[in-house]
Amino acid sequence: MSIRCIILAAGRGSRLGSLTNKKPKCLIQLNGKSLLEHQLAILRASNIKDIGIVTGYKRQLLSDFGLYEFHNNKWDKTNMVSSLECADSWLNKYHCIVSYGDIFYQHRAIKKLILSKDEMAITYDPNWKLLWEKRFDNPLDDAETFKLNADSTISEIGKVPTDLNQIQGQYMGLLKFTPASWKEVKSIRSKMSNTMKSKMDMTTLLQKIILKNKIKVKGLIYEDNWGEIDTESDLNVYKNT
Repeated sequence: MSIRCIILAAGRGSRLGSLTNKKPKCLIQLNGKSLLEHQLAILRASNIKDIGIVTGYKRQLLSDFGLYEFHNNKWDKTNMVSSLECADSWLNKYHCIVSYGDIFYQHRAIKKLILSKDEMAITYDPNWKLLWEKRFDNPLDDAETFKLNADSTISEIGKVPTDLNQIQGQYMGLLKFTPASWKEVKSIRSKMSNTMKSKMDMTTLLQKIILKNKIKVKGLIYEDNWGEIDTESDLNVYKNT
C-alpha cells in the first residue's frame, strides 16, 4: 500500500525571534539547506511521492516546492492538531506519515513508519537525554513524560515530568496514522468544544487516544541522528550534524 506524507508547517516559530520575521519556521537554514529541503530529500529517497504541506504563516513562500497544499487560515489562533485536520481528505483515505515542519531526521525513521503494521505509530529516541543536555541546562526542561508498555505500545505521553525515570524516550514529532486511527481522532474531537479543539497539541491528543484504549499507539525505537529547531541556540547544537 502506498503511503503519503503530511508536513505540518503552518506556524511561525516565534521562539526563533527575528529568524522567522520573513519566512516560516520550516525554511530556517541548517547546514546550507532549509529544514523543509532536508525532509523532502529523505521522503523522496524513501519513495514517498505524494507529499502534502499544511501552510499558514507566509504560505506564499512554500508554493514552489511542488507539494500539495492544505491551508490553515486560522494558523495564528489554533494549535497543531487543528492544522492536521486541514488534511482530513488524505487522512480519511490513506496511510499517512505526519511530520512536524521544524525537525530533521534520517531515512531509518521513515522506513520504520512505512514498515509498521500498527494502526498508529510514533518514532521515539531512547537516548534523548544526550541531546537534551546539549540543548538545555536541565534535561528536564522542555521534556515530556514518555512511558512504554512491555509490547512497546505507549502508556503515557506529554505530561510534565518531575523525574527522569518518567521518560523512557522522547517523541520526535514524527508519526503515522491510518484511516482507522484518524477516525478515532475525529471521534475524540467531536466531543470537544471549539476552544478545546483549537488549543489541542499533538501529545495531548495521543494521550487521549491512549486513555480511550480503542487504538494502540506503537512506539518505534529510533537511534539515528535527528533534531528539532525551537530556538536560535538549537541551530548551533545541530551545526554540521
